[in-house]
Amino acid sequence: MTGSARRRTGDSRYGERVPLVAAAVCPHPPLLVPEVAGSAAPELDDLRAACDTAVRRLLATGPDAVVLLGTGPVTGPIRTPATGSLQPWGVDLDVPLPPGQPDRGAVLPLSLTIGAWLLARHDTRAPVTAVQVAADAGAAERAALADEVAAAGDRVAALVLGDGSACRGEKAPGYDDARALPYDQGVAAALADADLDALLDLDPVVSAELKAAGRAPWQVLAGAARAAGGGWRGELLHDSAPYGVAYFVASWERV
Repeated sequence: MTGSARRRTGDSRYGERVPLVAAAVCPHPPLLVPEVAGSAAPELDDLRAACDTAVRRLLATGPDAVVLLGTGPVTGPIRTPATGSLQPWGVDLDVPLPPGQPDRGAVLPLSLTIGAWLLARHDTRAPVTAVQVAADAGAAERAALADEVAAAGDRVAALVLGDGSACRGEKAPGYDDARALPYDQGVAAALADADLDALLDLDPVVSAELKAAGRAPWQVLAGAARAAGGGWRGELLHDSAPYGVAYFVASWERV
C-alpha cells in the first residue's frame, strides 16, 4: 500500500480518540547513559543536553499521562512496573519504570530502557505507560497501539525513542551506505517541520536496510499526531552521527 493510500484508508484507525498534545523524539543509544559511556561520556554531552531539553518541554505542557514509545520485539503495551537493564552493555544498572518502583516487573527493551532513564532525570508527576512497536508492525497493529495511547489520558505527551540510519561511514554498525545521509537529512527535515506525510512515507524496506530503528515509532507518532488534529509545530534540537548512527532530538507541540 502506498503512503497516500495508507493515509486515505488507514490514518483514522490510528485512533480518533488520541488526545496527543506534545511529543519529544530522542535516540536510544546505550552510550547516552554516562555509566555506560565511561570516559567517552563527554562526547555525547550535547546530545544528552538536547534530550533533557526535549523532555523538559514535553513535561511543561502539563500532560495527565506520558507514554513511552519505542521499538521492541513485539507490538503492544508493556505492563508496569517494568525494568530495563544495562547489563548487556557492561554496567550493572537497572532502570525501573515508573522511576523508583521496587519491583522488577516486566522487561523493557533497550529503546524504552533509555526512555525510562531520560524520564527519571526529571520530575515526572503524570503516570507513565510504555508501548513498543515491532519493526515489521502492520497497519492494524499500529492502530491497536494508538488505541493504547488514546486510553492513557485526556492530555497525552509522548516520548518517542528511535535512531536514524546506522550506515554513516565505514566504521558504522551497518558499514557505509550512500543512501544513509540523504535518508537522515529527510528525517531531520520532517522532524523539524512536524511533516507527518514525510514520516508516514518512509520506506520500511530502505529503512531496514539502513538499520534505521526509529522508522516504526516515528510513523506511529505521525499517525497519532494526524488523528489528534490541529496544526503541529516542530523544532529539531539535535542532529548528529558521531559513531556512524544518526541521532535526532526534536520537540513537537500541537498548536
